[in-house]
Amino acid sequence: MTMSRRALLAAGAGAGAGLLAACGSNTGRGGGGSGTELSQWYHQYGEPGTEQAVQRYAAAYKKAHVKVQWRPGNYDQQTAAALLTDSGPDVFEVNGPTLDQIQGGQVVDLTDLLKGVRDDFNPAVLTPKTYDGRVWGIPQVIDMQMLYYRKSLLKDAGVEPPATLDALVDAARRLTGSKVKGLFLGNDGGAGVLGGTPLYAAGLQLVTEDGKVGFDDPAAARTLGKLHQLYADKSLLLGAPADWSDPSAFIQGLTAMQWSGLWALPQIQKELGDDFGVLPFPKDGGQGKPSVPVGAYGAAVSARGRHKEAAKEFVRWLWVERTDYQEDFALSYGFHIPARISLAKKAGKLRSGAAADAVRFTTEHGYAQPLLWTPAAQTAYQDALSRIIGSGADPEGELRAVVRKVAGELDRVKKKS
Repeated sequence: MTMSRRALLAAGAGAGAGLLAACGSNTGRGGGGSGTELSQWYHQYGEPGTEQAVQRYAAAYKKAHVKVQWRPGNYDQQTAAALLTDSGPDVFEVNGPTLDQIQGGQVVDLTDLLKGVRDDFNPAVLTPKTYDGRVWGIPQVIDMQMLYYRKSLLKDAGVEPPATLDALVDAARRLTGSKVKGLFLGNDGGAGVLGGTPLYAAGLQLVTEDGKVGFDDPAAARTLGKLHQLYADKSLLLGAPADWSDPSAFIQGLTAMQWSGLWALPQIQKELGDDFGVLPFPKDGGQGKPSVPVGAYGAAVSARGRHKEAAKEFVRWLWVERTDYQEDFALSYGFHIPARISLAKKAGKLRSGAAADAVRFTTEHGYAQPLLWTPAAQTAYQDALSRIIGSGADPEGELRAVVRKVAGELDRVKKKS
């Protein structure tokens, strides 16, 4: 099984890592001193050239011998299990680290690596890797999602690009015909991909900065109810040959608008030329604001590694100092945004058109899954969202139950602090 960097955004708000799978024991560890050997793990990317690139980066490092391991299968489960043993990696790529890994002392504090450059890392992806004021993972690249729309189809229907959720519902209805649906949010109607995005568009949050439920508000039910309206109006494309992450339904003209990721932009541009535009998820209500989900794998250091200081120095070299490698990793193998604000601004491929819009959306409207948002909270919310969209379940009743569950989860994790 191969994965691309889009995998961490597959559920919008994201899901937590498991703790079950076993891991390999061939770590390539060696002695200390000038002969120090470091083991570095990556998940198995589906983007050609990525493995060769990270091997090249490792070979260029002169202070230690870095052995890269490409890990197929359920990578998050593998690394979670490996951190509990002495046979795991020194440096590893992580969709996190998770709160359990931080609170359990499984990862090393990397705050000092960002001295003088911390403000240059996009806060939307650095914040979820920060706990108690300390940084536990260095973001590598940013992936984001946005709304693609077909300019010609909207023009023919006399529809303006929607700037509000009400306008999106109306536009999707007006753009729906016998052969074309107005909007594609995934084959499940959007429950899997949207996650907390509509809540942020309503001016709410999953978790507040002071660690409380961020959507215990009537606006949440009103906003999620509008997602069901899209379903009830039969404006949504369902049962497409490929799901939301693949732009083929949009390119083939099966839908006038599609929610997908930045990674789809080069293919859409190749096939449609200038006949498309991009938007953030539109705002809803007087307190609302446009919303864009973002995510970032990061580099972390295992607390059980034998060479923690050497591992930190390698992470500093690769993900802080070597900005040329950082830009190469983001844009030469797939299409992603560098985690450094300065790199994103100057990268040639991101300076014009829809790509520049995507960078601006990420900077101005980006949000990431909060560190305190646990897998149990995610499951409760996701299940409720699915019932609201597809079955027309009462949003107020569904959310009351989710608020209780999330509040209990937040109390639980804060007690462990």
